[in-house]
Amino acid sequence: MTRLDRSVAERFAAMTLGHVGREYPNALSHVLNGPEDARTPSDLHPIFYGSFDWHSCVHGWWQLLRLIRLYPDLEAAPAIRARADAMFVPDKVAGELAYLERPGAAGFERPYGWAWMLALHDEASRHDASWAATLEPLALFFARRFADFLPRLTYPLRVGTHFNSGFALTLAWDWAGERDSALRHEIATVARDWFGKDRDCQAWEPGGDEFLSPALCEAMLISRVLDAASFRSWFDAFLPHVGAGEPASLFTPAIVSDRTDGKIAHLDGLNLTRAWCWRVIAAKLGPSHPVAARAEATAAAHLAVSLPHLGDDYMGEHWLATFALLALEAA
Repeated sequence: MTRLDRSVAERFAAMTLGHVGREYPNALSHVLNGPEDARTPSDLHPIFYGSFDWHSCVHGWWQLLRLIRLYPDLEAAPAIRARADAMFVPDKVAGELAYLERPGAAGFERPYGWAWMLALHDEASRHDASWAATLEPLALFFARRFADFLPRLTYPLRVGTHFNSGFALTLAWDWAGERDSALRHEIATVARDWFGKDRDCQAWEPGGDEFLSPALCEAMLISRVLDAASFRSWFDAFLPHVGAGEPASLFTPAIVSDRTDGKIAHLDGLNLTRAWCWRVIAAKLGPSHPVAARAEATAAAHLAVSLPHLGDDYMGEHWLATFALLALEAA
C-alpha cells in the first residue's frame, strides 16, 4: 500500500481515536518549580494529555481532523467530531495556555510541539466548526514564540529527532501562509542563512533513535522557501549524486530491531518521514529530474518496511500513523 484510501483511513482513525484520550503511560516533559507542580497529565494539560506525550496528542488530533475532512463519512467521524467539540473549548484552551505561561515553560516542546500546534490549527481552520477559532490563541502563542526564538537561534539543529529545525519550520511555514507574513519572512531568512550554501551532503544517517531525516527535512524546507528553478539548482548542489542513488543511506530503509523500545521504534518513523519527504521533494523538482522515478520507488520501499507495523506496540502506535498519513497523502 503506497496510497491513502478509505480502508487505511478507517484503520488510522480508529487507532488514533483510541489513544488521544489515553492518559497512561505518559512521558511528561515538565519542570517542577515546587511540590505543588507534581500533578497528573490531565491536570497539567486539559486537552493534550493523551497519546503518551503532549506533542503526539497534538498531532494525533491533526491526523483525526485531516482524516474526517478527506473522508467525512468515516465510521469514526461522529465520535471524532463529538470528542473535538468536547475538548476544543475555551476553558480547556485557557488551561493549556496557563501551563505554557508558567515559569520554566519557555522551552516546552520547542520547536516540534510548537510546529504541530500550528499545523493542528491550520487543519482545524479547514472545517466548518468552531475548533479553529477556539484553538487560535494557542496557535498565536506559538507563532509569537517562533518569532521571538528564530532571530536568537544562531545555528540550526540538524538532528533527526524532535529538535530538528527543518521539519518544524516546514510546518510553521505552511501555517503562516497568508496569516503571518512577518513569520514567513523570518523563516525564509533563517532557512537561506542556515542551509542556502550547503553542498554535497554526506547524509550520515540514520542515528539509532532518529525519526526524521536531517538531509531530507532540510531539503523539504528549502523546497518551500525557493521557487522551483531555484530549488532545483540548490538541490543539485546539495545532493549532486542522487540520480545514481547516492548517498545510499537516503535510499535504504532503516532496520527496526525492536519495536517495543521507544527509541528504536523511532526508526519506523524515519522510514515514513523519508517516504513523505521524497515525494514532496520530487514533486517540486518535477518529473524530468533524475531523482523523480527513484524517489517514488524509494518512498514505496520505505513504506513497505514500516507501514505494516504501526500498531505492533504502543511505543509506535501512539504516533506513527500521523507520519504514515503524511507519506500516503503526498502520493
